[in-house]
Amino acid sequence: MSNTETDPSLYESLECPVTDGHRLIQHLAARTADVGGIPVSRLMPQRGRRMIGAWCFLDHAGPAVFSSDSQGLKVGPHPHTGLQTFTWMLAGEILHRDSLGSEQIVRPGEVNLMTAGYGIAHTEASLAGESELHAAQLWIALPYADRNTVPRFDHYPDLPRWQEQGAEIVLLVGRLHGHAAPTLAFSPLVGADLFAAAETSVQIGLQASYEYGVLVLEGRAAIGRDSFEPNELAYLGGGQERITIELAPGARVLVLGGEPLDDDIFIWWNFVGHSREDIARAQRQWELHDDRFGDVRGFDGPRLMPPPIPWRTRR
Repeated sequence: MSNTETDPSLYESLECPVTDGHRLIQHLAARTADVGGIPVSRLMPQRGRRMIGAWCFLDHAGPAVFSSDSQGLKVGPHPHTGLQTFTWMLAGEILHRDSLGSEQIVRPGEVNLMTAGYGIAHTEASLAGESELHAAQLWIALPYADRNTVPRFDHYPDLPRWQEQGAEIVLLVGRLHGHAAPTLAFSPLVGADLFAAAETSVQIGLQASYEYGVLVLEGRAAIGRDSFEPNELAYLGGGQERITIELAPGARVLVLGGEPLDDDIFIWWNFVGHSREDIARAQRQWELHDDRFGDVRGFDGPRLMPPPIPWRTRR
């Protein structure tokens, strides 16, 4: 996935205060961005919420149905550093290619995870004849100690899936209710998809050391006195042991959590770094076709190029 955000001011952090014994939930609305020729709903980063644990980027793509003359999603070669890209597929199929030589189709119910580390390039494209797309695409910031880890690609077609409290739960990463996902993580994280065919209330156990968010992907959901529609993100803060999510018929939500990173995290274009100098260096290397990122073979289209860096750096 590629980030088209050019606003460098998305670095604020807000907590959820408690008033009269009621924890105020932060409501975050999506804005529309274009990725690979399709509109997506972008929830993070934004001025009100930059991260949830190590989750530092969140796009909700679709549900979308393509016209017969549309190419669907087509994202040209672009670089990443200091992060993991995380794709949770709900409908349609996407072909991933990267500069390691990986070539993998991600299908509904599967997760693609690419660890950029020191540097990698990749592409994403709908398959020929594909008529729909629905996915959550996220980034996970790597801790400082792992920022230059060796790039790798992992695919997870089989994830823990179970029925509980009237909902179908798929654990995408981390641990939840006695289940553990095999997904590679470099910091304490959790991600889960909850779907309810009929109206139900689901109590979710939380880690007090984590901060949490809930994104409505489809239908309606409520947490306490707060209700949420599709493409609304609820930031819950930390220090809680459980929450109850009320799901309307056909509702699907994404629960994200993790321990806040102690490190300074900077995000610009498709780079995550621990200093602006790190990001500026990576951008210059991509612009100069440095070997740091390699080449993606098999994609018909030009490389994506970044906008000018908006801050002054030393060369």
